[in-house]
Amino acid sequence: MYTFATPLERALRTNPNAPATYCEGRVQTYEQFARRCRKLGGALRALGLQPGDRVGMVGPNSERYFELYFTVPASGFVFVPVNWRLAGPEMVSVLEDAGVRVLFMDGDFPTPEGVEHVIRMPKEYDDFVEGGAEITLGEGVHEDDLAVLFYTSGTTGVGKGAMHTHRSLLASTMHFLATWPYDADSKWLVCSPMFHTGGTLAIMAIVWAGGSHVILPQFDPEKACDLIESQQITHTLMVPTMLSAAAKSQRSNPRDVSSLRYLSHGASPISVETLRATRNAFPDAELLHVYGTTETTPCTLFLKHEERIIDTPLVKSCGQPSIGVEVRIVDMSTGEEAPTGTVGELWTRTPSTMKGYWNKPEETAAVLVEGGWYRTGDLGYVDAANHVFLVDRAKDMIVTGGENVYSVEVEVALSSHPAVDEVAAFGVPDSKWGEAVYAVVVATAEVTPEELIAHCKSQIAGYKVPKQIEVWNKPLPKSAAGKILKRDLRDPHWANQQSSVAGS
Repeated sequence: MYTFATPLERALRTNPNAPATYCEGRVQTYEQFARRCRKLGGALRALGLQPGDRVGMVGPNSERYFELYFTVPASGFVFVPVNWRLAGPEMVSVLEDAGVRVLFMDGDFPTPEGVEHVIRMPKEYDDFVEGGAEITLGEGVHEDDLAVLFYTSGTTGVGKGAMHTHRSLLASTMHFLATWPYDADSKWLVCSPMFHTGGTLAIMAIVWAGGSHVILPQFDPEKACDLIESQQITHTLMVPTMLSAAAKSQRSNPRDVSSLRYLSHGASPISVETLRATRNAFPDAELLHVYGTTETTPCTLFLKHEERIIDTPLVKSCGQPSIGVEVRIVDMSTGEEAPTGTVGELWTRTPSTMKGYWNKPEETAAVLVEGGWYRTGDLGYVDAANHVFLVDRAKDMIVTGGENVYSVEVEVALSSHPAVDEVAAFGVPDSKWGEAVYAVVVATAEVTPEELIAHCKSQIAGYKVPKQIEVWNKPLPKSAAGKILKRDLRDPHWANQQSSVAGS
């Protein structure tokens, strides 16, 4: 039986004096880290918390955040990392929905009335830790106990809390350990937000191996590249927008980044142009596409060695199932498995799947179906070698004049224009066609909508070409995880419509 305490126990036996964390010049060895975790666990229990009680955290990445991520579940409680970039009412809604009893804050954020204890970082937190009596981490904790509630972003109201157990998150770790090598010399740059599954993607794997974490509080491309050089980073994950910014930084101010051998990305589609720029900026790194969801963790599909396939059709895949993961493509009209090469909904079955949504049985039943399968809501197909190719989110598919248009294929066509840096395609109401294809692009050079439409006509079928294109010189709206918020672009167009599904 494995719990959050298990990887740390091994690190203490194999590499106790090695640095566990580095953050803004502050270093903790595994022995120091474990001592603080044991005392933090004792301090939490002294507050009168019961097993399963929720403990929240709001703030940027730090070594203190890292301590909470380990300690709260290893002490028998449930950790609730909250997106610190949410608006005040959204943040309060998440905390109230989770029933958080203790809230740690690194910054000035709103607090719901129901929270019993608020502990601020750094001084209050450090005093709280030092005042705790050491406990044995993992004692009385079981692998099927809830460990973390990761909240998804909600399109209306509060998001859904994906309930992950010790077992599901450590299964995800095993998927990753079976894909990339980790050892005591591994150094992972934590630069994605830790309230997101991508930010905590490799924490357990690195600790199990006795490696080190270099923590960047907020992503900054200059600081990220500087840390890769100064701290001899070997592994990291960035979302595509981060990769693009880091590659630009490295090109304009070259550093010695030869230590970086494993560079992964996920959370949103990536253009071939961004992959090429990344490869040129970090030529010694293996590129890895990771795919997953908050409900299954990012370690679901892996496309290894993208640098070898950049100029092949396979680069459009998001990978094959990781070891321990099964996938199906399901015909949404029949519920039967679709033939190879036929588009359907992607279903996955893996021990890293969540237990369900917190206090949302109907939503849980809609995605966790018979046989242990999870419905991702993504549309795609598989080839003969079980590579998965995604074509769209089911909700993002555009139906125009009776034809299905996948927004991703429109975005790929536009991204191939040299002036286009970012792009989002979506459907808008159209009295003639039901829906019309619409796109918003961010340009790095002078370009007109007419030029972009002409470019699309040379790339894709006429009915897929956007009827209108907006050209921006500011970034597209994004979530804290780096995903483009397509609904923020689309919703104003549907504000006065009865339905955002054409023909319904």
